[in-house]
Amino acid sequence: MTVVAFDFDGTLSDSEMTVLLGDRRGVAADMDEITERAMNDEIEYAESLRKRAALLEGLPEAEAEAAFDEVVLREGAADLVAELNDAGVTTAILTGGFERGVAAALERDGVSVDHIVSNRLPMSGGKLTGAVEGPLIEGTKDDALADLAAEVGVDLADTVAIGDGANDLPMLEVAGLAIGFEPKPAVEPHCDTVVSTMTEAREALVADGVLAED
Repeated sequence: MTVVAFDFDGTLSDSEMTVLLGDRRGVAADMDEITERAMNDEIEYAESLRKRAALLEGLPEAEAEAAFDEVVLREGAADLVAELNDAGVTTAILTGGFERGVAAALERDGVSVDHIVSNRLPMSGGKLTGAVEGPLIEGTKDDALADLAAEVGVDLADTVAIGDGANDLPMLEVAGLAIGFEPKPAVEPHCDTVVSTMTEAREALVADGVLAED
């Protein structure tokens, strides 16, 4: 038994939720710049997330929902998650992104994970408030992974983390196997292996004994 924890934006999905939301508020370029700085560890993740959320203040709920509905899983992601589930592996998504977008993408592909730890964008009067709430703003993914491992009853050394950005570093550093999915330059040195497709991610999991060979 083990736990495989995925980042979402940039890993399981090649969508970037805040940019999709920003497109509908006319601030996508500003969003993208902040995101890149955070993923390269140039500014603190919590600061970057609050800056991006603030840019979304006033976005109508219908527009936010439409943006979340554009979030899609990367090619092969649903198949890999389903195979892990079938193998009895505990699957998790640990993301600074937003639960509504994660849920929409999973539902569209008819797949589920055992645990989702994510943030939320609160609304008031049918519009985004510009705030952000959730466990992965100040909280870090190493603590989330440790809590999950303890809940499932496995050692951290038996867990797998898959991510790409600086906010994934904490879980990549404590997991037994750290897989970088097209990782940012600041992240790659901390990865045991680097992949660029879900097929390669599966091969890494087979090599580690998490999944059986075909």
